[in-house]
Amino acid sequence: MAHQSIQTMKNALFLVVFLAGFQQITAQYTEIINSKRPGFSESPYGVGTNVYQFEAGMFYNSNNDKTLGAFAKTLGGELFFRVGKFKERLEINANVAYQRDEVNNYPNPNYHINGISDLTVGAKYLVYQQEYKDKSKEIRSWKRKMAFDKKRLIPSVGVYGGVHLNVLGKDYKDDGMSYKGALLLQNDFTDRLILLTNLIADKISSEDKYYSYIVTMTYTINQNWSYFIENQGKFYNDFSPNYQFGTGVAYLVTENLQLDASARTNFLDDYSYLYATAGFSWRLDRHKDSFVYKNAPKEMMSKKPNKKGFFSRLFKKNRN
Repeated sequence: MAHQSIQTMKNALFLVVFLAGFQQITAQYTEIINSKRPGFSESPYGVGTNVYQFEAGMFYNSNNDKTLGAFAKTLGGELFFRVGKFKERLEINANVAYQRDEVNNYPNPNYHINGISDLTVGAKYLVYQQEYKDKSKEIRSWKRKMAFDKKRLIPSVGVYGGVHLNVLGKDYKDDGMSYKGALLLQNDFTDRLILLTNLIADKISSEDKYYSYIVTMTYTINQNWSYFIENQGKFYNDFSPNYQFGTGVAYLVTENLQLDASARTNFLDDYSYLYATAGFSWRLDRHKDSFVYKNAPKEMMSKKPNKKGFFSRLFKKNRN
């Protein structure tokens, strides 16, 4: 009887490990907060089921068009709400921004406008998740252990679709609702170095439609600090390009709270642009799962998986 009990336990343990490996294909949850801030780009990964996340900040924006003799200064705040429901690969989100603008259009006097400037509701879905070899278990060849995994050149892929609701302040209203679509790519070159690429079509049904790209490189300094550099290009109906360059830092306070700050500008002679923001990301974690990914005995009974997502890789804690 004792032998049968031990064998039964072994079979159960094998089943848990097997199902954990299978579950790894679809799980999005991360033990450490996965935030979009402080960059403008977005990862194809979601927050995970039953996770409610709030990403908020204040921003300052200054535009000076020397060719038209006009400038504008903006002070505002925004809130990005994310929730995982129904499927691990699916995330539903909403963004709202409120701002106050001071506009100077010489020789006319300055004037102010304010109100809700953006209200967007959307969803994203992870279409393809790239998997990498765990080279930490490679003991036969140091060369193979240190060799670059060519699969890391193939990104994980997500898609985004959203709608701009026209429930805005009177000075920011459009003719009606407009739509936004994006292709979201992520390359994990290492656990510390990550590249995000977004290809975006915005305000598709509007006369003000434009196309843009965002490329973001993020590097983890240590378990709490990371920084990023970012390039964004916009192309409008008249095919006039607008390029911006940004950088910033993020600090992980706890596994559910992140602080951040960033700034961006351009390098045009006739048009100057400055954007600065500071904010935080916080999540209410109600995620539950029966299986985990690691095979360490102390973690086999955990109810939360340890799948590495975008910011969990950036801010992962050393457990050695």
